[in-house]
Amino acid sequence: MPEITSPSACQTVITTFETSPGNCQDLLDALRDAYQSFISKQPGFIGAGLHVNDAQTRIANYSQWTRREDFQAMLRSEEMRERNRNFNALSRSFEPVMYDVAAVF
Repeated sequence: MPEITSPSACQTVITTFETSPGNCQDLLDALRDAYQSFISKQPGFIGAGLHVNDAQTRIANYSQWTRREDFQAMLRSEEMRERNRNFNALSRSFEPVMYDVAAVF
C-alpha cells in the first residue's frame, strides 16, 4: 500500500487523465485491470490509488515505485504500450509525472 512520507525513499508518480462521463467507467475498468493483472506484478511496484472527480471528467492515479527506473521499465514494456494506447482512446489526454515528496501534513 502507498504511504506518503517525507523524505521518501520511493518514487511517486501522479498521472491525470482527462475523460468524459461516457468513458469514465470504461477507463476506470481498464486501469483496474492494468493494475490487477500487470502493473502490480512489476518489479519495484509498491502501491497505487485511483481517484475520480464528481463530474467523472478526471481520473487521478497515485502510484509509488521503489526506483524511477522500475516505473520507466514498466512503461517501456510492450504490454504497457498497448494498454496506454487503449487509455489514450478512452481519454482526451493523460500524463504521468514523477514527483518527490516535499512535505507531509
